[in-house]
Amino acid sequence: MLWNSLLLALREIRRHLLRSFLTILGIVIGVSAVITMVTLGKGATQAVQDQITSLGTNLLMVRPGQRLGAGGGAGAPSFTVEDVAAIRTQIGGIAAVAPEVRSGVTVVANGRNWATSVTGTNNDYFFTNNWSVAAGRTFEESEERAGAAVCLIGQTVRRELFGADSASVLGQRLRVKQFSCEVVGVLANKGQGAMGNDQDDVVLLPLATVQRRVTGSTRVQTILVSMAEGSDAERVKAGIRELLRERRKLGAGEEDNFNVLDTAQLAQTFSSTTRTMTMLLGAVAAVSLLVGGIGIMNIMLVSVTERTREIGVRLAIGALEAEVLLQFLIEAVVLAALGGVVGIVLAAVFSVTGARLMEVPYQFDVPINLLAFLFSAGIGVLFGYFPARRAARLDPIEALRHE
Repeated sequence: MLWNSLLLALREIRRHLLRSFLTILGIVIGVSAVITMVTLGKGATQAVQDQITSLGTNLLMVRPGQRLGAGGGAGAPSFTVEDVAAIRTQIGGIAAVAPEVRSGVTVVANGRNWATSVTGTNNDYFFTNNWSVAAGRTFEESEERAGAAVCLIGQTVRRELFGADSASVLGQRLRVKQFSCEVVGVLANKGQGAMGNDQDDVVLLPLATVQRRVTGSTRVQTILVSMAEGSDAERVKAGIRELLRERRKLGAGEEDNFNVLDTAQLAQTFSSTTRTMTMLLGAVAAVSLLVGGIGIMNIMLVSVTERTREIGVRLAIGALEAEVLLQFLIEAVVLAALGGVVGIVLAAVFSVTGARLMEVPYQFDVPINLLAFLFSAGIGVLFGYFPARRAARLDPIEALRHE
């Protein structure tokens, strides 16, 4: 009986192909929208986590100011090299400490110029930022102390200025402002950062070199602290906070004029926010599934009216109410399920395309695809039951009289 009912349902769908397509359109849109939103949301979450992880392992970022963002450090005193040394020697559970001074400059080499970011730091920077060297070497200790004119460049700078392979760039001269430095290393490719910036568009120089020849100041903008594996992040953060308050001579009632940011907490916050937005967008998209269900119920009611005489004949020759109910219910479920299948196929196309445009990883989620399909079939059961029950309860005599 189930097989016969399924064949009858498919025959009716084929007889009214255009009407059937328009009927399932709401289901198609709803399923594809829900799957696409959730898939892209998961991809965006993974991209954010990967980008923040690329900043460094167990990383703390210490910055002046009472809050993050533009203007957050206005009026707050910068850090000094002595602050960096104090954190390195007086705080336990630390693997590396790197000062950071950034400045936007235009660099010139090989007859080309390029606007980039110059960063002054030390060799701990490569550890704290989880950065490796593709070719060449890092700074020598004597170069750091003397503020030597040596530099490492990112892949973007290499491509824009030299356009050659990494090894052939070594030993070339790069002019930064009014001085020339020797390229002693090329950084490995790192890609886009957590804030959408190009991490490979950078030139690294010893801290003393940048302070003397670029900024003309001894200030340190940021201190990057990489915690040792297994360290208690809260204890390390509390130790840094207490040490800096003492060094910056802050009284008991005064607020911190610096902030300590844990990138692990930042990744968790970003991921939580992205997941919440994904759920919200998915819920909004799911509304169209209900609209599609209403469309199925409407068309099934029309179908019952059109086939009243057919129903009357079946009931008159001995068909049971349950058989008529099952026939129309299966027809509604088949319609909704077809809509679900088409929606899943379209969602895969939209998700792959959207992931490429957004530059996030595409992650095929089996549970959400299966759930969307089962939900679409459930919509068919929910909204197809009332028309099916109406058909099953028709009076055979009245149905046969229907014109």
